[in-house]
Amino acid sequence: MSGDHLHNDSQIEADFRLKDSHKHKDKHKDREHRHKEHKKDKEKDREKSKHSNSEHKDSEKKHKEKEKTKHKDGSSEKHKDKHKDRDKEKRKEEKIRAAGDAKIKKEKENGFSSPPRIKDEPEDDGYFVPPKEDIKPLKRPRDEDDADYKPKKIKTEDIKKEKKRKLEEEEDGKLKKPKNKDKDKKVAESDKKKKPKKEEEQKWKWWEEERYPEGIKWKFLEHKGPVFAPPYEPLPEGVKFYYDGKVMKLSPKAEEVATFFAKMLDHEYTTKEIFRKNFFKDWRKEMTNDEKNMITNLSKCDFTQMSQYFKAQSEARKQMSKEEKLKIKEENEKLLKEYGFCVMDNHRERIANFKIEPPGLFRGRGNHPKMGMLKRRIMPEDIIINCSKDAKVPSPPPGHKWKEVRHDNKVTWLVSWTENIQGSIKYIMLNPSSRIKGEKDWQKYETARRLKKCVDKIRNQYREDWKSKEMKVRQRAVALYFIDKLALRAGNEKEEGETADTVGCCSLRVEHINLHPELDGQEYVVEFDFPGKDSIRYYNKVPVEKRVFKNLQLFMENKQPEDDLFDRLNTGILNKHLQDLMEGLTAKVFRTYNASITLQQQLKELTAPDENVPAKILSYNRANRAVAILCNHQRAPPKTFEKSMMNLQSKIDAKKDQLADARRDLKSAKADAKVMKDAKTKKVVESKKKAVQRLEEQLMKLEVQATDREENKQIALGTSKLNYLDPRITVAWCKKWGVPIEKIYNKTQREKFAWAIDMTDEDYEF
Repeated sequence: MSGDHLHNDSQIEADFRLKDSHKHKDKHKDREHRHKEHKKDKEKDREKSKHSNSEHKDSEKKHKEKEKTKHKDGSSEKHKDKHKDRDKEKRKEEKIRAAGDAKIKKEKENGFSSPPRIKDEPEDDGYFVPPKEDIKPLKRPRDEDDADYKPKKIKTEDIKKEKKRKLEEEEDGKLKKPKNKDKDKKVAESDKKKKPKKEEEQKWKWWEEERYPEGIKWKFLEHKGPVFAPPYEPLPEGVKFYYDGKVMKLSPKAEEVATFFAKMLDHEYTTKEIFRKNFFKDWRKEMTNDEKNMITNLSKCDFTQMSQYFKAQSEARKQMSKEEKLKIKEENEKLLKEYGFCVMDNHRERIANFKIEPPGLFRGRGNHPKMGMLKRRIMPEDIIINCSKDAKVPSPPPGHKWKEVRHDNKVTWLVSWTENIQGSIKYIMLNPSSRIKGEKDWQKYETARRLKKCVDKIRNQYREDWKSKEMKVRQRAVALYFIDKLALRAGNEKEEGETADTVGCCSLRVEHINLHPELDGQEYVVEFDFPGKDSIRYYNKVPVEKRVFKNLQLFMENKQPEDDLFDRLNTGILNKHLQDLMEGLTAKVFRTYNASITLQQQLKELTAPDENVPAKILSYNRANRAVAILCNHQRAPPKTFEKSMMNLQSKIDAKKDQLADARRDLKSAKADAKVMKDAKTKKVVESKKKAVQRLEEQLMKLEVQATDREENKQIALGTSKLNYLDPRITVAWCKKWGVPIEKIYNKTQREKFAWAIDMTDEDYEF
């Protein structure tokens, strides 16, 4: 039976091929007839496939075995002939396939569907399987009228298997979507876009949440406590200390304090008498009795070898290899990860400075009377820890204990201690980018905005008070005029001998001002000259209103230069009056208001719409400088200023030379283009033009940079930018004029003002 079946099978295949070739020759004649017979053929196929499917499977094995034996028995001659016939058939089939594809497409357009196409002929279909090189040409569409050929059953089984496989993969979560390059690209791009969004979502947008009740700063606070300064490491044996020309071995405590002075030996401080006096007094307290008896004069002490040792150490640190620097960096990062963050209300917040300041010599600002005194080492027994009751209390170093552990959620500090020089309390607090600091900033600028609404009323009030019959009221009104117009600080009372002699508005003395009825073509000029905060000199010549000038003359009558100008006024009286005028009003609010409003006005005046970004940044810095001058934010020119300016000027000169060469090249290219008049020379001209434009922009950037540096060499722009200017003004300006916020605020500043960047649009008005 199997032999008959094989014979029938090969007969069917031969008939099929004859019919197939015959059909394609007469395809235009019998197209309509085939469509009519289509349904009938389908039914026949189904019936035949039911009966023959099992027979196909049985015959397949026998057919394979037969073929193997034929090859073994040396019957390859017949097989070769068969392959030659098949090669001829292949060529015909390729021609037929091209025509058949066109036909199928046309049938679909006419509303007919073609039967499924067999992609691969599986080995279990009951037909002869040719060698691999012969498989490819057999991928072709089958025609509807081949009733004897019945692959449809096999096809449906394959489809079922495929569906089953896909369902299993779906269950395992491994289903692979069909390849679509365009879609894949879009998905990849959208994934890239989503990634930064996820990072943004990780940031705590506290400004979008409800605020806590008044006075409550947090509900949960947990941290690891402070990191203490490393213990003192004694000097190597080869580093000697000399007293009166003789080597002297110091005790560890005395040696440690001596190293503090040695490290500052080349500094100006060690030449100041008050510094030397205070240092020697505190140093002697750390000496043994023998050392006290021996060392009686600081001038006889020789710290040279100590100083040279520390200089060599400093130089060695600079010369460290990349690997050594990387190791130190990794150690610092590990420390930061452990101690540099706290958990506040289920959010991880950065701590500003978690390290306790090491011992050393106090410097102070200006001519501070306590400069040179010893800042003692802070121990765990000096530390007060603040955390929530349900938090894990940080562990003190082994063998030590904390001074106290508190659970006060009405304060923002994590750690506090009292320093020994002035008895002031020091704190470890959260980073400026934290919620607590951000809320405080936001509230500060909102208070300044409230002042804007009532500032005209306040100004009218103090103008009326200039005429008051009461001297106290007049002095208060003139002082408030100076705070408003000149952004002076109020000036707090200080204990004599405790701090440097710095002056604010209420503490001005007669010697600090000079009155000029006329000066430099202006009337009623007041000349201020006094040491302001941090002993920075405040010098200004300001024309004032006539009534203010007359009142100042009255206040100065019958007074000595060292007498107070406002002898009936102090900061307490002034602040109480300010609170009566507006809730939350202080002298600092006036400074914040005047600084912010000045920036906004200056930006409107200085920004030109047609300027490029570097020019706009220069305009911003000029507006910022106007505020810094108003607030007296000065600085000494940097030590490297001259050198950096020389380097910048050499860059400008080199760029000018490059630009001159580029212009010459452009000129010659234009001349060539006139002669040649072809596309190639035109392209050369265009590229030369672009090169000139690029160099012109680079030169302009360098020149703007030089101007900016020169103008700001003695002005500290950062102080006002961080503490007195509403960041929303800057953000709105950047958005309006297309200036990248990164050009104005660095990464730290952007983190500090994240709330302003997120909530502000270009129409914001202070």
